[in-house]
Amino acid sequence: MRITISGPPGSGTTSLSKHLAAEHNLKLISAGEVFRQLAREKGMDLAAFGELAENDPSIDLMIDARQKQIATEQDDIIVEGRLSGRMVEQADLRIWLNAPLTCRVGRIAFRDSVTCEEEAMTLTREREASEAKRYMMYYQIDISDLSSYHLVLNTERWSVGQLGLIVNCAIAAVRD
Repeated sequence: MRITISGPPGSGTTSLSKHLAAEHNLKLISAGEVFRQLAREKGMDLAAFGELAENDPSIDLMIDARQKQIATEQDDIIVEGRLSGRMVEQADLRIWLNAPLTCRVGRIAFRDSVTCEEEAMTLTREREASEAKRYMMYYQIDISDLSSYHLVLNTERWSVGQLGLIVNCAIAAVRD
């Protein structure tokens, strides 16, 4: 079983991926975690690191190529990342998560310990614009086109456990 979980920042992709990986004993590969780790290693916030990535395609290309390679070599895996649903061609289930911007910004502010939500809003908008620009430039992918996803969920209302129950139904259907 190969599952991809994608969505904008703060939509819950990492949380749901971790939940499902533990519940179904699947390996998890997370592009967002890799990206955040690289930003921390360079002492940069995500917006600044995103700008760097705009000028250095090797950052995105490295993360995306690594995810694609791992997903190709392994069967029981969840690949989490903005482009995972597009990069993992042999995915059994492609999931896109979303939530209203204000909800996502609140989550990001909490996760990243940003005390000013206005700052978190600005950083999130900058990050999303940067990512959309890079995805179009590198891969000709319009990140707003969700037609390749099997399941699209608004995560604002549901807890991670509740989302897991919804996705479990899709997993069961794919396995049948």
